[in-house]
Amino acid sequence: MTKTITLKVNGTEHTVEVEPRTLLVHLIRENISMTGTHIGCDTSSCGACTILVNGKSAKSCTLLAVQADGKEITTVEGLATAEGLHPIQEGFHLNHALHCGFCTPGMMMRAIEMLEKNPNPTEEEIRWGISGNLCRCTGYNNIVKAIQWTSAKMQGKELPSTEPEFV
Repeated sequence: MTKTITLKVNGTEHTVEVEPRTLLVHLIRENISMTGTHIGCDTSSCGACTILVNGKSAKSCTLLAVQADGKEITTVEGLATAEGLHPIQEGFHLNHALHCGFCTPGMMMRAIEMLEKNPNPTEEEIRWGISGNLCRCTGYNNIVKAIQWTSAKMQGKELPSTEPEFV
């Protein structure tokens, strides 16, 4: 038995038929073709599937699609605008905060909510804030720098150096 749900993804409304057991990550990737949301573990351990649901970060592999009925979803594809990259995308690019890129979409989505709540986080607050998102190849140093850079840019402060840190 399927259920009809309506949700807004990156500003576009979608009405879809889903089975009650369908995970939101599968709906986003397979029905709506937003493949920037990655599937890494299906257990909520890695955070690669992190999206924003009504502005709050959520791991889409732990939500049923029916739970998103009536909600506004933002995926990594919804960050850039006609004017250019979102500051978090720019920060990750300029600060060499990705290697393989698998964790990057989820990491950016988590950072956006974190910066909304705390626009000027310390390094420790950033590390704690992204602790539910795993990166297997960067060592996190440049991810932290990218979030610090984004924080400064969003507040109109002097931008920190974008020289990469190699560990």
